[in-house]
Amino acid sequence: MQQIVNFILKYKYFLFFLLLEIIAISFTIQNHSYHNSAFSNSANFLSGGIHKRVNRIKEYGDLRKHNDQLLQENAHLKNILAQELRTSDSSLIQVIDTIKYFQKYRYTTAKVIENQYQKKYNYLTIDKGIRHGLTSEMGVANSKGIIGITTNLSNGYTTVLSILNENAKINVKLSKSPHFGTLEWNGQNYNVLQLTDLPIQANIKVGDTLITGGRSVIFPEGIPVGTVRNFKVQNNDYSSIDIKLFNDMSAIGPVYIISNIDKKEIEQLQESTTNE
Repeated sequence: MQQIVNFILKYKYFLFFLLLEIIAISFTIQNHSYHNSAFSNSANFLSGGIHKRVNRIKEYGDLRKHNDQLLQENAHLKNILAQELRTSDSSLIQVIDTIKYFQKYRYTTAKVIENQYQKKYNYLTIDKGIRHGLTSEMGVANSKGIIGITTNLSNGYTTVLSILNENAKINVKLSKSPHFGTLEWNGQNYNVLQLTDLPIQANIKVGDTLITGGRSVIFPEGIPVGTVRNFKVQNNDYSSIDIKLFNDMSAIGPVYIISNIDKKEIEQLQESTTNE
């Protein structure tokens, strides 16, 4: 307290001058509209800048919640779209070529809580399970492409056979061609897979895009996969084709679980045909 008193006594003339300046400025602002407006604008600018920065920090902290909301909304919209297309006129469906791929499927969001990508037989674990309506042999993908296929389930969790697994074989096709092939992994680069069984008539080029083929009950046709990185031709056939994935398989977060509504019906029909 004594130090404060000493400070005031030492700088009393300066402090008195400062007080008079503040009073004068206050009277000027109150009695002149131009100065009043300028002061208000300056105050708003400063406070607005502070609030903007505080809001940015708050928004950054809420990013996870907002992302979860967007995922739920996207899944809801996909389900509505699938239902609409199933009940729409067939001529309308033919017009919407890029959308008709998803007319038989239902989508559920999930998060990857464990991701293997450096082994030969890799698996992922997601935070949804039986109580969320999941079963085995459902497709798993995100906005950039396919991830894998569900395998073992508990009540609240599911393991996923990663496409980075030497046992995984996915039907794919060229986006601008009717030719199909099989996507496999040789256990080396986790962002590069191999395309096999593609006929030489496909006449591929580096940079060609691959999508899911839709010839199984797991993945819809049209989900992005990757692009042709390089290839070799031997004895009038493709000896090797490398596919660069759109996904970075070392950094997988939110995913969609894809359920084929007609899966049981198709499998029952196929089984009865096989037993004839």
